[in-house]
Amino acid sequence: MKEYDVIVIGSGSGLSLVYKALADNLNVALVAKDYLGGTCLNVGCVPSKTLIHPADKIVEIEEARKLGVTASIVNIDFGGIMERTRSYIKKGTDRIRNDLITSEGLDFYEAEAHFIADYTLLVQGEQIRGRKIFIASGARPLIPPIGGLDASSYLTNETLLQLKARPESMVIIGGSYIGVEYAHFFAAMGTRVTVVEMTKRLIPFEEPEISELLKRKMQNRMEVYTDATAIKVNRQTDNHEVLIRDNVTGEERTIPGQTILVAAGRISNADRLQLANTGVETGRGNFITVDDYLMTTKENIWAVGDATGKQMFTHAADREVEVAWVNATQPGEKVKMDFSSVPHAVFSHPPIASIGLTEEEAAKTHEILVGKAQYSDIVQGDARMEEEGFAKAIADKATRRILGFHIIGPEAPELIQEVVNMVANGVDIEAITESMHIFPSLSELVPEALGNLE
Repeated sequence: MKEYDVIVIGSGSGLSLVYKALADNLNVALVAKDYLGGTCLNVGCVPSKTLIHPADKIVEIEEARKLGVTASIVNIDFGGIMERTRSYIKKGTDRIRNDLITSEGLDFYEAEAHFIADYTLLVQGEQIRGRKIFIASGARPLIPPIGGLDASSYLTNETLLQLKARPESMVIIGGSYIGVEYAHFFAAMGTRVTVVEMTKRLIPFEEPEISELLKRKMQNRMEVYTDATAIKVNRQTDNHEVLIRDNVTGEERTIPGQTILVAAGRISNADRLQLANTGVETGRGNFITVDDYLMTTKENIWAVGDATGKQMFTHAADREVEVAWVNATQPGEKVKMDFSSVPHAVFSHPPIASIGLTEEEAAKTHEILVGKAQYSDIVQGDARMEEEGFAKAIADKATRRILGFHIIGPEAPELIQEVVNMVANGVDIEAITESMHIFPSLSELVPEALGNLE
């Protein structure tokens, strides 16, 4: 049996742990079979945003007429856009694989593994044991139990990247982050898109008025059904029919689509590791249970990234790596993972960015102030004729610290960063409202919302 100072399972955020261990001259094993570089590089944020960028440009051209600019799109090279994305992924994975196989002090097992005893894995017929183990095993698409779905040629965020021809029509099952982003992309490419979301709102974890505005905007370009459940799929020769039911009225209707994209959520890959054999517990959705310090229920085993199911974003995983490594290697220091300061963005059209609590969540435990500003309240927003986008701030009345901040509109993911910095540094709203902002710029939206707190 081989023994290692550190075993890392998973090559997304796990790669950073590998490099940290190698930098400390530790004996390291990396176990990773699929998606070298992780979900983000292979089937997640990197390829999706590579695709969404041209989609943004297409919609900007189409919407320029409101500014007095009439332009036409002569051609969209769907196959070329997809191939460029695949090439970008391959370039990244090839670089990572070369780095790993040439790294001294590292044994790279490009294979599946599972636990057979405490701190012991079986991989490629060989037993390996680690003094410290980090699990970054990630997650995969959840496939709901819809009748006939298994017999259909459905896509997921993983398999759609292999498309070479644009689908004429598509039914997207799921209206959360993945669903609305790809709805934007395919609609921009010219596909007839229908989105079916079983909850009352699109992206239900966002502020209700953000969900409502996004739905209105999306309905200008596609069909959107919320509070509706897909109950059956019929596959025909060159098409599919998805039977959906209204959750309120019980009314049923059939939605045709050349293909189906399933974007109904994510489930943990932890079920493949047989974690019970090493004393690591899992919770809802089979995600790994960790404490505030990212240690599992087994001493000297930590879990990070999508494996925990907490905040499934790359930047969150990067911070979790830092926290877990300090806690694993510096016994005198204990660092908690602060999930409350993790921002996120949805690259829909319009884009969305948020940090912290919604108004409903904050009101349960705080006396709050709420402020709102429309893009049209500031010169740059008005000049863009941005009539509906807005920012919403929620602050604690006593401390005047931000509890939540939410934006929907142009450049939202960039605008939120100023608030993220403020939250991370634990300062009150005056850190922004009393600082100078360029006039005229979209950045004025943030202090404008904070200035309207009441």
